[in-house]
Amino acid sequence: MDRNRLEQILNTLAKSFFQGLLIIGPFAVTIWIIWYIVSSIDNIIPALSEKLYPGITFLIVILGTALIGYLGNKFIIGRVVVDSFDYLLEHTPGIKFIYTSLKDVMTSFVGDKKKFNQPVLIKTTDDPEIWRIGFLTQKDLSSVGFPDYVSVYLPHSYAVSGWVVFVLAENIVLLENVSAAQAMKFAVSGGVAGFHSDDNVFKAPE
Repeated sequence: MDRNRLEQILNTLAKSFFQGLLIIGPFAVTIWIIWYIVSSIDNIIPALSEKLYPGITFLIVILGTALIGYLGNKFIIGRVVVDSFDYLLEHTPGIKFIYTSLKDVMTSFVGDKKKFNQPVLIKTTDDPEIWRIGFLTQKDLSSVGFPDYVSVYLPHSYAVSGWVVFVLAENIVLLENVSAAQAMKFAVSGGVAGFHSDDNVFKAPE
C-alpha cells in the first residue's frame, strides 16, 4: 500500500470518526445529563429508590412540584400559603437576599411572568453599522437619572452569562416577528440556529 493511499484511508477514517462524534455526542451528553439529574434527585431518599424502583424519587419530586404549582395558582388557600411563605422569606434577614435573587433569575426564564420576552436589536456602532441581539428588560430608567434610556440584556454565545447595558431607546429595534425562544437560541448558538432555515447557515467548503 503506497503512502498516498494510506493517507487517504486515514483522512477518511478521521473524518468519519468526527462525523460520528457529531451524531453520537449530543445524544450521549443529553442522556448523561438526564441520568445525572435523575440520579441526583434519587439520592435525596436513596432507600426509597433502592426498595421500589430507580427513578421513583425523581418522579415523586416532579409530580409533587407540579402539584404545588397547580394548587398555588388555581386555589385561593394554596395561593395564600405560597404568598405567606414568599413574604416570610423576602423579609427574613440574610435569607431574603438569596431568595429574592434566585426568584428573580428563575422568573426571568420560566413561569407566567417571564422577563426575557421582548427580543430587540441594539446598535453598537455606526461606522460600520453593527447590531447585537438582546432582550429588553427595563423600558424606563428615569428613576436612576437616564430618562431616554432603556436597559437591554445581551446574552453571550455558548454560555449562560451576558451583559446588561443602558442604551438610548432610539438605538434599539423591537423584533416583533421573532419569539423570545427563537432569539435566545439564535444568540446562544452564535447565529447558527434560531429564526432561519438551515439552508441559510454558512458552511465552509470542504
